Amino acid sequence: MILHLYFARRFAMSFLLITAVLFALIALVGLLEEARSPFADSVTFGDLVKLTLLDAPQKVNVILPLNMVLATVVLFLGMARSSEMVITRASGRSALNTLISPVVVAFIIGAMAVGMFNPIVAATSKRYLQLTETFSSGGASALSISEEGLWLRQGTAEGQTVIRAWRSNNDGSVLYDVTFVSYAADGGPVRRIEAQSAAIGPAGWELRNAKSWPLVTGLNSEGNAETFETLTLPSTLTLDRIRDSFGKAGAISVYDLPAFIRQLEYSGFSPRRHKVWLQSELARPLFLISMVLVASAFTMRHTRSGGTGVAVLSAILLGFGLYFIRSFAQILGENGQIPVLLAAWAPPIAAIMLALGLLLHREDG
Repeated sequence: MILHLYFARRFAMSFLLITAVLFALIALVGLLEEARSPFADSVTFGDLVKLTLLDAPQKVNVILPLNMVLATVVLFLGMARSSEMVITRASGRSALNTLISPVVVAFIIGAMAVGMFNPIVAATSKRYLQLTETFSSGGASALSISEEGLWLRQGTAEGQTVIRAWRSNNDGSVLYDVTFVSYAADGGPVRRIEAQSAAIGPAGWELRNAKSWPLVTGLNSEGNAETFETLTLPSTLTLDRIRDSFGKAGAISVYDLPAFIRQLEYSGFSPRRHKVWLQSELARPLFLISMVLVASAFTMRHTRSGGTGVAVLSAILLGFGLYFIRSFAQILGENGQIPVLLAAWAPPIAAIMLALGLLLHREDG
C-alpha cells in the first residue's frame, strides 16, 4: 500500500509540474496571438491579458491527454534512472501491478476534469467568445434557446437587433415565424418586423412575407406599416457564427448539456454534435487511462537497455495518433456516419485494449 501511495504521489507531482509548465507556455503564446488580433490596437494590454487567461483553460483542457503521456514518461524514466523499477520488479511486482497507482490517479484526474474543470472551461470559453465578439464588431452577438423559441441578438455601433424565431431548420440557416425588433444606440426601439421565414445569406437576412412597423413616438405604427414579399436586412451575423454560438459544445457545462440538448431538439436543431461531446466528456477518464497505459508500455524499462529516446518518441507519437483517431471518430459521430456512443466510447476502450496488448507482449512475450 505504501508503495502504491509513493507511485501515486510521484505521478501526481509529475502531472502538476508538466501542466504548470505547459500552461505558462500556452499563456505566453496566447498573449502573442491576442496582440496580433485585428482589435488589439483598440483595447488595453489588460484586456489582452484577460482574453489570454480566459482562453487558456480551454487549451489546457485540450492538451490534457498529452500532459498524461508526458507525466507517465517522466515518472517511469525517473524511476528507471534511479533503479527503482529494478527494485520494484525484484520485489515481485509485475508491470500491471505497478501501474495500478498511476491508473487510479489518471482516473481521478479525468473525473475531476469532467466534474470540476469542465464547468470552469465552459464559463471561461463563453466569456472569451463574448468579449472577442464585442471587441471585434463593437457589439455583442448572442444566441439563446428556450421553450419560448430561439433568440438571437446582433449588434453594431448603430444599435442592437433582437431576433425571435419559433423554430429553424437543422443547421440554423433558415428561421421560421421570425420577429425582428431593432433598437437605436440609445436603447429605444425603432422598428419591428415579422416574417414567415428568414434565411441568413451573404447579404444578410433574407425575409419572406414580411411586415414592418415603425416604432416611433407619435407615429401610427399600424397605419405606416409596410408589407414585403421579400426583404433583405443587413446583418453582422453569418451562418458559421450562428452555428458557433450554439454549436460550440465546449462552452456549455456537462451539467447543462442534457437540458440544452432537449431545447435544441425542441427548436428544430440537430443536437448530434452536443450528444457526441457529452459522451466524449463522460468517456474522458477512460481515454486518460489509455494514455497512461500507452506511455508506460514504452517507458517501463531500464535505461541501460538503450533506445530511451526512441521509446519516448514512440510513446508520444502513438499518443498523438490515438488522439487523432478519437477526434476523427467524433467528427464521424457529429456527421451521423457512426452512432454517438460508438464515436465517443470506442476510441478510449480500443486504446486501452491496445496498450494492454503492448504491455503483456513486452512482459510475457
